[in-house]
Amino acid sequence: MKIFVYTAFALIAFALNSILCRLALRGEEADAVGFTVVRLVSGALMLIAINYVVNRRRRALTDVRATDTGNGATTDVRDTDTGSWPSAFFLFAYAICFSFAYLGLTAGTGALILFGSVQLTMIAVAIFRGERPSVLEWLGLAVAVGGLVYLVLPGLQSPPLTSSLLMAAAGAAWGIYTLRGRKSSNAIADTTGNFIRSVPMILGVALIFLPNLHLSNYGILLAVISGAVTSGIGYTFWYAALPHHTSIRAAVLQLPVPLLTALGGVVLLGEVASLRLAIASLLILGGIALTIFGRR
Repeated sequence: MKIFVYTAFALIAFALNSILCRLALRGEEADAVGFTVVRLVSGALMLIAINYVVNRRRRALTDVRATDTGNGATTDVRDTDTGSWPSAFFLFAYAICFSFAYLGLTAGTGALILFGSVQLTMIAVAIFRGERPSVLEWLGLAVAVGGLVYLVLPGLQSPPLTSSLLMAAAGAAWGIYTLRGRKSSNAIADTTGNFIRSVPMILGVALIFLPNLHLSNYGILLAVISGAVTSGIGYTFWYAALPHHTSIRAAVLQLPVPLLTALGGVVLLGEVASLRLAIASLLILGGIALTIFGRR
């Protein structure tokens, strides 16, 4: 039940991230870099606080157990897993590409491209590591890629190509970040370390865009919620759940996120679900599902 709750919260958080970012950028409450700075910094601060509370509780429990044994010894509880620079880079790359992409994409379209790219990246890594796709897997890949191509083909309803490519890059970065997370033995410490390491990266980018930075109070609020809650806590829950899911299941579980995001975009942002988006959704999600279940 705990893993189910962690997973459900993380998937809802993924959908809300798209809606919060789109809400801030569409209304010009924040620019892409400013939103990302506040998002990553607030996420890091939230995780530092959570990590402190968790470590303090662990030390107290350890001291009690040591006292109960009668030896009077205490153990210093420290986290040995504190994230890594490669994981932090992929987190940073995802976040910055994600924000810039949403300057030109609706919430539903962006989430579809994002998680389509996530799944394709995870499948490509599996192939690179030596897995041999079956005929059904190759067919599913072809259908999914065809759906992405159809979505961005020139036309009245097609999203901007640059924004689409940026979101695809964000998806690739998130896919690699997810794969690295399956090796995590301490979700809170790893996610905290990754967020802390991502801060100097985004601050370096902010220096370049300093003259163009702007954030309203509402934009800051949206970015803080995105960073502290739907990113910081959401990603921690995702890292905690990942070791209990196979790669296939982790991929399948993320398939409903674009649909949740599209629904949220219609209800909360007043966006229109176009026929092109509906057809592309069926092709991309159906192709990925065929690939995943074909592998099984």
